[in-house]
Amino acid sequence: MFEYVVNYLNPMIMASICSRGVFSRSLLLYPSAFLTRRNGALFCTMQSSGAQTVTKGETSKTPMEALPRKQTKVHEGMLKDYEAVIGIETHVQLSTLTKAFCSCPYMYGSQPNSTICPVCMGLPGTLPVLNSKVIEFAVKVGLALNCELSLNSKFDRKQYFYPDLPKGYQISQFDIPIARNGFVDLDLPIEFGGGHRRFGITRVHMEEDAGKLLHSENGTGSQVDFNRAGVPLLEIVSEPDIRSGLEAAEYAAEIQRLVRYLGISNGNMQEGSLRCDVNVSVRPIGQLEFGTKVEIKNMNSFSAMHRAIDFEISRQAVLHNEGQVDEIVQETRLWDEGAQRTITMRTKEGLADYRYFPEPDLPEVSLTREYIDKISASLPELPEMKRRRYEKMGLSMQDVLFLANDVNVCNFFDAAVEKGADIKMAANWIMGDIAAYLKNERFCINEIKLTPEELAELISSIKNGIISGKIGKEILLELVAKGGTVKAIIEEKDLVQITDPVEIEKMVEKVIAENPKQLKQYREGKTKLQGFFAGQVMKASKGKANPVLLNKILLEKLNANS
Repeated sequence: MFEYVVNYLNPMIMASICSRGVFSRSLLLYPSAFLTRRNGALFCTMQSSGAQTVTKGETSKTPMEALPRKQTKVHEGMLKDYEAVIGIETHVQLSTLTKAFCSCPYMYGSQPNSTICPVCMGLPGTLPVLNSKVIEFAVKVGLALNCELSLNSKFDRKQYFYPDLPKGYQISQFDIPIARNGFVDLDLPIEFGGGHRRFGITRVHMEEDAGKLLHSENGTGSQVDFNRAGVPLLEIVSEPDIRSGLEAAEYAAEIQRLVRYLGISNGNMQEGSLRCDVNVSVRPIGQLEFGTKVEIKNMNSFSAMHRAIDFEISRQAVLHNEGQVDEIVQETRLWDEGAQRTITMRTKEGLADYRYFPEPDLPEVSLTREYIDKISASLPELPEMKRRRYEKMGLSMQDVLFLANDVNVCNFFDAAVEKGADIKMAANWIMGDIAAYLKNERFCINEIKLTPEELAELISSIKNGIISGKIGKEILLELVAKGGTVKAIIEEKDLVQITDPVEIEKMVEKVIAENPKQLKQYREGKTKLQGFFAGQVMKASKGKANPVLLNKILLEKLNANS
């Protein structure tokens, strides 16, 4: 680690700083840039001179200038005349112990520039060494997405400048990706009409991540954290098969589920572990040619993606409708969550701007059939397979989508069913009381004290009449919060359900005798009071009376002298 403070540029200084790192490139394009050490961390800071600096490929439009000239309310009738064509580039950050080409670890939230080395910084004389786990994870994703795997693929250099790219290029894959020509199947939510959809996958390729710019709130400068530089990524590129914001959000959610099921990434959008760039174009219904595509970035949730795409579709439809198609240009736009709109960020580079060429410091990646077959045999049951299995078990699609959405939830459910739990009752308990507890306490299902075995025991105790459903809820709350066993709690608190007809009959007679006014009203036709009497008996039994037997005896007594 070293430190430079640059007050002016001269040939000696330019010769002393690295010729191909971000330091020399930053200083050339940002004369006011300087490097400084703070609390042991190295920062590169770009100070603003007051005038807006536009980097290569960016426009000088302000956000307001980038908006449509006329904000027209979009009617559904107008949108029916146009079709959206959407493709998504998903970047998945891999959960490897070290970075793609060096031995540096990556831990989200680490102190800036604390996990970097000369290799991931691209300093002169350093050479990358490929992390074999990256290949393994790429093959897993390729197989899970039903892709054709390339037995021989290679790495390429993607040339572009940005302050958070220390080498001035990104090691990626261009013409020969590790996987291509696949597809992913998913089920749309019931509340949005449901249905099964298949979206094509163009390619999956390996690459490294860039660093991260930390912008000051007042806009006077930016700092660069290079911890993320060199972290392995898989880029998954979809075919332009998606037609709405809803479909796009569900596609992205399915990719998140898939990588979590595979265990290759945590898929957390808020941490940048899963990032989606969406390409949107609009064309009149019946037109075969695609419209001009616009890329949208800066969406940190699936709901934000849904809204951003719907806004962009409406924006482009308005321009089509008003005869201003030329106003739609190939560009990158940002989603402004506060304003709920997209704004221009920069014009879009083409492939030629990246000047791809084969990475000279890395050999080809060669796969054998034996290696692929071994990984294929190790794949877990994937989301689509699990949904189809749950359907065959007799669960509704609403149940299926809920349970299969989270790999930990479905593992818990499967384990409970394996221990003998009734399938529908297990699904209801997980989707109801357990889900409510998880939401209130902000827990994951694998963080609670309740085990699948005890959920199965709880369900069995209710089905066999040992305890009532009401008592079951009380036991459940104790199990999820404190743990323990169903049998121990039942014995300790004397919660065994009362099933003796004589004992229940005595309680019913006592409650009826104590409430003559309500009895008279019931026999005069106000039959809803049956619930009042049942509640009083259940209260008297401390919730232990068998509800089926209770209501049978109660009806007999209430109607005895009618």
